[in-house]
Amino acid sequence: MTAPLTPPPPPHEPSSHDAWQAPDAGYAAPAEPRYGQGGPGMKTELLEGAVIMVAVALAGALLGVLWWWLAPHVPLVGDVDAQGNWAVYLKDTEGEQAVGADGTLTLLALAFGFVSALAVFLWRRRGGVPLVVGLAVGGVLGSLLAWRVGTWLGPSSDVLAHAKAVGKGVTFSAPLKLGAKGALLAWSFAGLVVHLGLTALFGPRDPEPYGAAVPGDGYGAPVR
Repeated sequence: MTAPLTPPPPPHEPSSHDAWQAPDAGYAAPAEPRYGQGGPGMKTELLEGAVIMVAVALAGALLGVLWWWLAPHVPLVGDVDAQGNWAVYLKDTEGEQAVGADGTLTLLALAFGFVSALAVFLWRRRGGVPLVVGLAVGGVLGSLLAWRVGTWLGPSSDVLAHAKAVGKGVTFSAPLKLGAKGALLAWSFAGLVVHLGLTALFGPRDPEPYGAAVPGDGYGAPVR
């Protein structure tokens, strides 16, 4: 008698445990991105942007003091007519002191924009939209504060009373005024340009999305 034929064993079906083998050392699996609420570190960036805006705006007080100190003053002189009425005239009708005051504020604002952008870049090299917005808004607010501080520290805006106080024919300084309102944007413009340039030249580069490529066959260890 012959033994009954036994059917061959069924083919081995891969289980869920051995469906994927462990990758070789030369293969780096992509990391899954994790994002918090509002993006990665958004709350921190918003807080840093607010701090930058306040700090830059407060620096406008120093800009106003320097503007008042360095800006040329417009000379005025008072006179009295036969009826006893006072009138104030420019002592030098061809002088350019008024234009010089606008130029002084513009140059100082450009310098402050450069310094503030450099400080922000050294503090946070990675950049970011909140930092740039804080730098730009802070520059405008700082320029407005500098304008107010400079005019407040300067001569009185009541030129007629000032002329009466100093006397007839005595030269005195006109109030410090800003004729070119575009100078209020110089700080923000310089800050944005300098910060963009520093970030493009020396800022961190974005990492490779799936790691650096490893020379090999694409699956296992590198081919030697």
